[in-house]
Amino acid sequence: MAKKKNKEKGAQKRAGWHESLRPETKNSIWAILAFAVSLVLALAYFDEAGLIGSVTQRSLIFLFGKGFWLASLAFFLAGLSFLFSLGSRIFKTTLVGGVLFLISSLGISDVLFGEYTGGYAGFLVSYPLLKLFDFWAALVIFSALVAASLLVMLNIPLRFRRAGGELAKREEKLPMVEPLSSPTLGVEAQKTPSVFPASLAGGPESGEEKAEEPPQSFLQRTFFTPPKKPSKTERASEFKYEPPPPDLLEDDKGTPSSGDIKANANIIKRTLQNFGIDVEMSEVNVGPSVTQYTLKPAEGVKLARITALQNDLALALAAHPLRIEAPIPGRSLVGIEVPNRSIALVGLRSLLGTEEFKSAQPLSFVLGRDVSGRAIFADVAKMPHLLIAGATGSGKSIAIHTLVVSLLYKNSPEFLRFLMIDPKRVELTIYNSLPHLLTPVITDAKKSIIALRWAVREMERRYEKLEEAGVRDIVSYNTEMIKEKSYDEILPNILIIIDELADLMAAYPREMEASIVRLAQMSRAVGIHLIISTQRPSVEVITGLIKANITARVALQVASGVDSRTILDMSGAEKLLGNGDMLYLAGDTSKPKRIQGAFISEKEVKKVAGYVAESASEFEAEPIDLDLKFPTVEGVSGRNIEDDEEIDDELYEEAKKLVAEAQKASASYLQRRLRIGYARAASILDMLEDRGIIGPGEGAKPREVLIKRPAGQLGGATAKPEESAVYEEEEEDKNKKEKKPAERADDDTPYTNFDF
Repeated sequence: MAKKKNKEKGAQKRAGWHESLRPETKNSIWAILAFAVSLVLALAYFDEAGLIGSVTQRSLIFLFGKGFWLASLAFFLAGLSFLFSLGSRIFKTTLVGGVLFLISSLGISDVLFGEYTGGYAGFLVSYPLLKLFDFWAALVIFSALVAASLLVMLNIPLRFRRAGGELAKREEKLPMVEPLSSPTLGVEAQKTPSVFPASLAGGPESGEEKAEEPPQSFLQRTFFTPPKKPSKTERASEFKYEPPPPDLLEDDKGTPSSGDIKANANIIKRTLQNFGIDVEMSEVNVGPSVTQYTLKPAEGVKLARITALQNDLALALAAHPLRIEAPIPGRSLVGIEVPNRSIALVGLRSLLGTEEFKSAQPLSFVLGRDVSGRAIFADVAKMPHLLIAGATGSGKSIAIHTLVVSLLYKNSPEFLRFLMIDPKRVELTIYNSLPHLLTPVITDAKKSIIALRWAVREMERRYEKLEEAGVRDIVSYNTEMIKEKSYDEILPNILIIIDELADLMAAYPREMEASIVRLAQMSRAVGIHLIISTQRPSVEVITGLIKANITARVALQVASGVDSRTILDMSGAEKLLGNGDMLYLAGDTSKPKRIQGAFISEKEVKKVAGYVAESASEFEAEPIDLDLKFPTVEGVSGRNIEDDEEIDDELYEEAKKLVAEAQKASASYLQRRLRIGYARAASILDMLEDRGIIGPGEGAKPREVLIKRPAGQLGGATAKPEESAVYEEEEEDKNKKEKKPAERADDDTPYTNFDF
């Protein structure tokens, strides 16, 4: 059977060499051949084609009579049909149309100009009609056949208005993004409910509708299509998004080399047998960066015994690092992943061109290829949030670029908007020209807090809209708006991308954590998603609340198993190879999947961003204004200074004045100046900190005052030296006697230090 299959595959390859040619190329070749034959026949008519031309002339005169020049005209029309038709299978129709045109034309010439004017061919077709229908009826029949043959060859409809009406009906749909054209690969795709129907986000609607649309010829599109009226969608939005062409991206590079597979399999089996473990070697999967050797242990063998021999196997194979997956999810096998000697570069173009990606949901993006070389995609709508963590240089930024570019190939700015935060200032600023951005890439920590608070407000506004419409998610809401033709009310997806969370958490940990947790808990139903990246996988950055609400995670190479457990709640990421080698943990699975991430260079990113910015320059959307003082939302830590909330303590304003004048703040200072107890002084300090008046506590040191001294207070100078000295002396004595902690345990991290 195997030999038979191999023979069949070889026969298919030999027979189908031309199948790799594009339909347009095939049509162009047929057009050139038809024009060449037409020209040769024309030269033969004037006896200018040499010996072969003379023989051809005598043969055609005998067959077609004086009208054999019509054969040259028939081939010329066939060449036009091949040249300007958009169909992929037009050879048969063109052949039928050409033969019909030639025969009917010869029949007309024989009817009009006498017997044998059209040669024996004209006589054979005209004689029966003249006997049966007489002159005029035969002339009408032949004329109809000539017209029909022209319609068949040139693919021109007779009722132009009807064709225009059908086109107008099709254009009432929202603008569609044509899928990429690329060879199909066997891949694995995540198919989940989308936030937008496929027709909205740019994917194909259905196979039936796609098949019903006939190919339109150049002549029909140029001369016979009436001016189309603007559709309802075009009246709502004249913008039409064109996705970038695949030529802007690079394909796969290199071939993975795994060495002697049989020898490695024997080494694995022999090493395990030396430790008393009998196994049966199974299949071998060669991936871009690692080769997976699968084995089935004998009955009664504990998997812990195999995993404990990881270092021994690495020594025997002379391979490091080596990872053991026991068991492989869904299979009764153990996988041993050995690094390849040479690694293949996974290009983004080869993955974007697959049928699975083109038919996937609008928010699907490329991850890479797994250990067996299959393409892996993920859907942001299903996640609905993603955490990317790994050491410096492991490929976090490239993973983000891959995600963004994948989404640009499927989504227009009408249905997907980005809110990018890049404290490093160099990674995401390349996208500043994109029309998809709600605001230019944010590089300031303070504006990042405001942007996240805006996102919380937007989330609440969207929930109010869903409540008014009586629906439960953004998919149902947008569907209702489309039915009502309220295209202006369609809500786009919002993707919030934070490239380096550690920098923001170092400045405003409570603000960041509270906003991220609030969005992660509630924003899925309204189409707001978080993509968070960090190079510092510590519990101070990836807190328990963030991990609990962001279940989809990507772990790249890290330094230790502790960092891996911080990201994935399990070890394994410390054994990765770097350069995009990752462990992907989906929210609905318990074990991660090893993937070699797709690579995209900075040059490719600039090409795609530049193309989108140029092609979508007509798109106009009102960006959000981060200079506005957005009020905070209940549930997000910190309150606005300008909120009209009543202060619980009547001494708050006096305490604020004292702190501003002295430029120092502590509980003991407020106790002494206001004649109050420690509990009340600490409460006032908390209120001052909440409103951005003072900074956090730092042990026994006084808190930093974040507001300037009022003009005209204390003569515009600093506090009196003796008062300052007495204050410092009293505070030091008090700290020594009472040995109390610096205000409260939760004052170790700052709130926001700016006004809204």
